[in-house]
Amino acid sequence: MDRDEKTGFIGLGSMGEGMALNLARKQFSLVLHDTRADQYRGFSEFGSESVSSPAEVMREAATVLTVLPGPKEVEEVILGADGLLDNAVAGDVIMDLSTVLPDTSDRLASACAAKGVSFVDAPIGRLAQHAWEGTSMFMVGAREEDFVRIRPQLEAMGTTIIHCGAPGTGTRTKLCNNFLAIGSCMMNAEFVALTQGFGLDLTTTLEVIHGTTATNGQLKINYANKVFKGDIEPGFQINLAHKDLSLILDSAAQMQVPLPIGAVIRESVSAAKADGWGSKDFSGLADYWCERAHVDKARVGTGEQEN
Repeated sequence: MDRDEKTGFIGLGSMGEGMALNLARKQFSLVLHDTRADQYRGFSEFGSESVSSPAEVMREAATVLTVLPGPKEVEEVILGADGLLDNAVAGDVIMDLSTVLPDTSDRLASACAAKGVSFVDAPIGRLAQHAWEGTSMFMVGAREEDFVRIRPQLEAMGTTIIHCGAPGTGTRTKLCNNFLAIGSCMMNAEFVALTQGFGLDLTTTLEVIHGTTATNGQLKINYANKVFKGDIEPGFQINLAHKDLSLILDSAAQMQVPLPIGAVIRESVSAAKADGWGSKDFSGLADYWCERAHVDKARVGTGEQEN
């Protein structure tokens, strides 16, 4: 099969594996790479190819997607010695789905353009469950012709594809979105602790909150499906929330845009990390804050509160 007919995929973590499986189920011919060989097991029935390095992925596929932990890993894979760009040819497409710094996306776009390679930044919206369901959102920074070219892959992995503008705008949009999402999550954690401290019935209090402008998606969706059911296993880790907040604050500092509440929130999330909560779902901040407040952990529909 010609490399133009293949899609490379690097990074089969909690988000990447689900998205790659949706591509495979929809008949995309995949070339996969992950540092953990056991991540390939779910792809055997689809005939997906696994290779030992990013360089091999790029040599085998003209369009390559990356889903990696952060800026350092993304730059190493794309710009590092014998990385993707070293093995790409003019006309290829590299699309990064990670959450990184705007400067990172700008450097990648510039380096790719110098070689005639298209760069697309399309960070992921929503949670791990949506990645597995194929209902993710993508905030896409791309030239119009590149957006058209990579749209089939994005539609195979998600239901909401938003073209934010030129390369780099997807990353900037994601950071703005996550600033609100993570900030709201932290405020909700304190709200939950306050309700428990007052001894309020949480179901009744939520009925009030959802009927006013105080309502938000964390309480309706993330908290409701995770921490309020006693599930704080990671969909989006507190460690990753801390990383995203650091990216946001570093970017704001470069632009001389003060974000004092953001700084306070990062320190609060840092406290949760320091106390051993980093690997838990970020909705677990509610449980952490209840512990800090010495009140019961909030639960809905389980029939009991937790100490």
